[in-house]
Amino acid sequence: MIRTVTVAAAASAVAAGLWLTAAPDASAHGGATGIVKERMDLMKAMGDSMKTLTAMMQGKTPYDADTVRREAQAIAERGGDDLVTLFPEGTAHDPSEALPAIWSKPDRFKALAEDLTTYAEALAKAADNGTGGGMGAPSTDMNAMMGGASTQEMMGAGSASMGPMMGGGAAPSPEALADMPPQAAFMQLSNTCGACHDSYRMKKD
Repeated sequence: MIRTVTVAAAASAVAAGLWLTAAPDASAHGGATGIVKERMDLMKAMGDSMKTLTAMMQGKTPYDADTVRREAQAIAERGGDDLVTLFPEGTAHDPSEALPAIWSKPDRFKALAEDLTTYAEALAKAADNGTGGGMGAPSTDMNAMMGGASTQEMMGAGSASMGPMMGGGAAPSPEALADMPPQAAFMQLSNTCGACHDSYRMKKD
């Protein structure tokens, strides 16, 4: 059980760090109008949800399944086509931080947007899985659920190294992921965010 707790906690912490280092900065929204402002506001809302989830996954705030469900569902509703439609061609002007790769590789961008919704829905469904033995005691070994990979192997050199899922491949169904502990679903969600930001968001100096 101790090993399970350590693996899950470490994976969640790394995943959360990937999101927080790439989270949108509200100060960068100055001067944004129209659809650029709309998508920046959406990203900030998702960032706020992720911060709430991160604090619980890291044990900094008490775990609450209802809050996990609410914040995860809020992210799910902002992913997929709802996210993609906020990036029409010709909207890469300042203060947008979107990279041209969004439009040169639209299929991968769309796949990641869909993965965002898939993993957020999975987290919402898995919310109650963390309550039975407390946040640090999922009932199934995380390594086994991740195909036997170690945390280091799962994370690779960063969010872009998560294998086919992070490359925009088909994500498992929310039903399959619903049996995972919330830490595992959260890790997948965080790394989907990180993979998208790594490829499609302008790096800050």
